Amino acid sequence: MKVAIVVFDGAQALDVAGPLDVFAEANTFLADHQHYDVSLVGYEAGAVTCSNGMQLAVSCGFAECDVQWDMLLVAGGPRVPDARPSSPFLTWLQRQARGAARYGSVCNGAFVLGRAGLLDAREVTTHWADAERLSDEFPQANVQSDRIFVRDGRLFTSAGVTAGIDLCLALVAEDWGHELAVRVAKRLVVYIQREGGQSQYSPYMNAGKDEDPIIARVHRYVSEHMTEALSIDELANAAAVSRRTLSRVFAKHAKMTPAVYVEQVRVDSARKLLAESDAPLKTVAYQCGFHSASHMRTTFARRLNVTPQQYRQRFRADLPFNEPHAITGLSALAA
Repeated sequence: MKVAIVVFDGAQALDVAGPLDVFAEANTFLADHQHYDVSLVGYEAGAVTCSNGMQLAVSCGFAECDVQWDMLLVAGGPRVPDARPSSPFLTWLQRQARGAARYGSVCNGAFVLGRAGLLDAREVTTHWADAERLSDEFPQANVQSDRIFVRDGRLFTSAGVTAGIDLCLALVAEDWGHELAVRVAKRLVVYIQREGGQSQYSPYMNAGKDEDPIIARVHRYVSEHMTEALSIDELANAAAVSRRTLSRVFAKHAKMTPAVYVEQVRVDSARKLLAESDAPLKTVAYQCGFHSASHMRTTFARRLNVTPQQYRQRFRADLPFNEPHAITGLSALAA
């Protein structure tokens, strides 16, 4: 199978190395005629310098490659969202996408696909930090900001950086079965499928509170009355506006209802306590305004797709390195 990974100067090294290593490890279990034949394709042949300074040898420039790739992935990087690829390159990318069995992107390489018109009416994802911009610049795309990777027909897109490994493990599983993908994951010492979505990795919500004084007042009031049941009318009174105005401001600036905003503030407060304290789950739930630890667990599962206990185990910075629940052991990986 002929695979092209499209790279540019400033590419994120892991966006390239992750997929390369997944396919290379898969090849060790496959017969020669079944191998993934992976090439790096750029604007032109030669060296590409990644954002961390690493140099990659690009085997051919897009205009020189007289090949129809079976699979094509566009790598991302810090400067990719601002890049404006040339018309000849975008035409080449469109043609390759039409002929490939599968095509897609790693991280914010999705912006390149978008500039080629390949995201319209498709379900996609990207790095959580770029998801809102991707949605704004390509409004016809259905951006799933919390997904690790997304498949929409022949189109595959992944979240940030290491999520390219998750994506390529899924591609290997599709090609050769789940068992082979598990063997590759064990070799790489990664999970075959991570728990939760990428929102658990994103920073705590800002949601426009610095952009609008009404939202700032609501945020301050919610933070100061976290343990109380907060109605929409109470929030409107705290912000000194009508209920209708409150809803309109939140829809415009926070892009959510006031009730959803309050729940998000509670979740973010709980995330902070879970990561920075050893308070019991019941205490965290009470201090953050949840009805019970069970209510907090249900809300975490719906919003982050992990439990509060799983979140604490994953993000507590002060856990001892040999703590059993902090380091689960190699046997847990790829299970």
